[in-house]
Amino acid sequence: MSKRIVVVGSNFAGYTAAIELKKHLGDEHNVSVISASDEFLFMPSLIWVPFGLREKKQIAFKVEPQYRKRGIEFRHARVEEIDPQKQELRFEGGKEEYDYLVLATGPELNYGAVKGLGPYDGYTQSIFSWDAAELAHEAFLAWEQKPGPVVIGAVQGASCFGAAYEFLLNFAHELRKRKLHKKVPLTYVTAEPFLGHFGIGGLGNAKAMCEWFFKHLNISFELDAAVREISDSKIQLEDGRSLDYSYAMLAPAFRGVETVRNVPGLTNAGGWVRTDGHYRSYAYENIFAAGVAVALDAPQPTAVPCGVPKTGYLSEEMAKVAVHNIAAEIHGQPLISLPPASIDAKCVLDAGNTGIIMLSDHFLEPRKQAWLIPGPEAHWAKLAFEKYFLTTRKRGMV
Repeated sequence: MSKRIVVVGSNFAGYTAAIELKKHLGDEHNVSVISASDEFLFMPSLIWVPFGLREKKQIAFKVEPQYRKRGIEFRHARVEEIDPQKQELRFEGGKEEYDYLVLATGPELNYGAVKGLGPYDGYTQSIFSWDAAELAHEAFLAWEQKPGPVVIGAVQGASCFGAAYEFLLNFAHELRKRKLHKKVPLTYVTAEPFLGHFGIGGLGNAKAMCEWFFKHLNISFELDAAVREISDSKIQLEDGRSLDYSYAMLAPAFRGVETVRNVPGLTNAGGWVRTDGHYRSYAYENIFAAGVAVALDAPQPTAVPCGVPKTGYLSEEMAKVAVHNIAAEIHGQPLISLPPASIDAKCVLDAGNTGIIMLSDHFLEPRKQAWLIPGPEAHWAKLAFEKYFLTTRKRGMV
């Protein structure tokens, strides 16, 4: 009997899931995608947008042509309700039934968790969406006219530490290009207990490497920082510390999107889908999840809460496992299990003209191997990967 599989979302996890599903299931089964965005955005490149180094056409592309070529139905719409009892999705103007559902919705940016946070109703910049990155560019141009103290980092509960480090180090690079590095104080503020923690308890000798970069680039830092409130010129921490700034970018905490949070029993308190190692929901056997939407516990508690990052590579690997298991179940074959913590890690931390290539056999501890390679080759690797990734994905190669 023909099955109907619906994917919600269309970035790293969703795009991969949809194309892999069609490859595994062919025309015998129906695959469709519903997404609030009709574009794939290569988010790792958003770190360069505030400096005017990327335009949207360079790092984003329309997804519908590749879906259409493969016989995948695409609907550009925001899912407003998920009814797991009726196996039905509702959106403005219609509804869609499913036999299997893949949630690849990504996060909701929780700017409201800290007073004064964010570019819309607050005072700080963000690089976690195209619109926000554009605003960060406008703010950077204004800051250039009257340079002053810069604060970059992540608030309590944030998880995307890698992007914060990259933006910080790229900002340091831009200061040097403008010969402002001896005039402008640059500070990193973070919930992490030590530099190079990244929300995963550290990786190899990342702590020592980050400390070297910070010393070499004259970057000061505040650890175990919980932000209480932000005004137009000051960041006030819960322990009484305060930081003056004229330009600030603070990563917000993420949470699961509201539509998913509203499904009874589906998510944890943060709104992330609780899944087993097959990426199947514990609550609903025909709902799978992949990418940022998946619940992932921190490896150990920290004095100030830190979220666990979920990279694009991790998201794609989760999607491939979820797809394999949906196809296996339909075809009566064995399922495979690969929990997120056991997936290998591949990451490049860019620093403008240098950086660190980071590899490990497991995303989280226990690990047997972790390799960190610092140097200018990291910057070139990131540029090369950006071109490779976008070229292949525009052609539907995942």
